[in-house]
Amino acid sequence: MNKAIVIGASSGIGFEVARLLLQRGWAVGVAARRKDLLQHVGATDIEQIDVTSADAPDRLMTLIERMGGMDLFFYASGIGKQNRELTPDIELATVETNGMGFVRMIGAAYRYFAQQGGGHIAAITSIAGTKGLGPAPAYSATKVMQNVYLQALEQQAHARKLDIRFTDIRPGFVDTALLSGTFHYPMMLKPQAVAREIVSAIEHHRHIRVIDWKYRILTAVWRRIPRCFWRKIKL
Repeated sequence: MNKAIVIGASSGIGFEVARLLLQRGWAVGVAARRKDLLQHVGATDIEQIDVTSADAPDRLMTLIERMGGMDLFFYASGIGKQNRELTPDIELATVETNGMGFVRMIGAAYRYFAQQGGGHIAAITSIAGTKGLGPAPAYSATKVMQNVYLQALEQQAHARKLDIRFTDIRPGFVDTALLSGTFHYPMMLKPQAVAREIVSAIEHHRHIRVIDWKYRILTAVWRRIPRCFWRKIKL
């Protein structure tokens, strides 16, 4: 039986991916900052993990040991807020979670797979890494970092001849608690549909997957907008 660990499985995309993997016959260990919310997933095993905590990698290894191994590491943890006033607490918390937390947990999974002899790392980043977004400076900056970090690890794994696969998942706006509030986001996606496309991308060993087709077109256009024009766009 294939074994997966899902970080950030208490709600949203992580929850839906964990449930879908379970339906497909995987043994799934789930983790999140709030352990009580994991009881509804129906997972094989659960663990309380705060990715901003120094003991998070140790807790991950404990969960892997109880699961009897890990073949897929799926990372869905993250925070993001609009911050047009550049409130320091919001910016720093975003960097701590999406930057330090991401490196801490992806690095732990990478080292485990390097020692084990192989595995698959899949992580939710965002289309926000395509360009710097004025309404969410730290969020878009950390998403660029995540994209490049996965790319760098993929290159390193190839150079070291490690059988570690990577899938960088870049969704558009998804109807989850992360985007709750008074602001109306366009082209909202349902987490269930996003989860199905994510699992398909993992099964087909996609390196990068932008979800969905509308956002694939949008990001392709974004990449072609010169910086001198991009800074004048009101978001």
